[in-house]
Amino acid sequence: MTKVALIFLALVSGLNGFSQSHRDSLDNNEYIERYPNHFFIWPVLKQRKLRFDVKNIRSKETIRFEPNNSYSLGFGAYVFDISFEVAFAIPVNEKSKKMYGESKARDLQINTLSKKWGVDVYWQKYQGFYYDDGNFHMGDVPYPQRSDITTRNFGLTGLYVFNDSKYSLRSAFNFSERQLKSGGSWIVSGTINSFKLNADSAVIEASNREDFGSGSAFKELRYTTLSIAPGYAYNFIHKNFFASGALMLGPAHNWTYYKEEDKEERNDIRFNLYAGLRLGIGYNTDRFFGGVSLVTQSRAVRFEDLQVRNSSSTFRMMIGYRFREFGVLKKNVWDLPKELSNL
Repeated sequence: MTKVALIFLALVSGLNGFSQSHRDSLDNNEYIERYPNHFFIWPVLKQRKLRFDVKNIRSKETIRFEPNNSYSLGFGAYVFDISFEVAFAIPVNEKSKKMYGESKARDLQINTLSKKWGVDVYWQKYQGFYYDDGNFHMGDVPYPQRSDITTRNFGLTGLYVFNDSKYSLRSAFNFSERQLKSGGSWIVSGTINSFKLNADSAVIEASNREDFGSGSAFKELRYTTLSIAPGYAYNFIHKNFFASGALMLGPAHNWTYYKEEDKEERNDIRFNLYAGLRLGIGYNTDRFFGGVSLVTQSRAVRFEDLQVRNSSSTFRMMIGYRFREFGVLKKNVWDLPKELSNL
């Protein structure tokens, strides 16, 4: 992934000579440049994942379960003052299926970013995981696989930026703006989330349960999380390049249900931790733009001797170009019904 990012940055930096400036009236004290009279298009490569791990609270013994899902390739556009992307999964090759198993993934996401607000609504369903059992794997020796494990994850996350005059969330993640000087802002994030896990038998194999203690025979788990997390975000700018980071940490209230093999259902209520992270690097001029970003959220719940943590992440790489609006493209989404009625 690191090599891909470096090659990408070398490519976009070569486009600098083609950039056309239209900032004649921009005040030198301004941090943010916006493009209200342009529409954008871009190809995109992305990968979304939903993974989880199980850890013994005392010994720190951990097993991490990963899906074997592919990248998606598609395109995106910013038009009528809204941004959208369409991407299709690239098939996983047979060698990878043998090594890591096959995962079925359904992953839907809707998000919007404004000057001060960001909202992300998502629904994920994954079936089939593999895990590292601590043995050395080489050649064609496959990792242990659990095709019977199914996870569902859905929820809503909101983000608020306190100082949008010196920090632009959109400049690093949907490029509808461009930040011209380094600057940051305090932020706060809130989320409500539901995670559910089911398996035909206990998630932790019998041979490992002694290391994980009580609760390790669970085969069903469901927890709902309500959290609020303050944090800080910063965009570092050097000429046309940028590096962006945002970290949010805060308390989370969990309502938990779990069931072990041959035992009764149990319920619990506890406080735990929510963490959110946004990272981005890229290149942004008046015409050409592009970047590599990673957005991740993680939620943890404790019961018996265990901590179970799930994390959902999106890796994204794109490069695009801004065009001057013309004709009906000068309208915003709220003008479209009126324009269509006049046809």
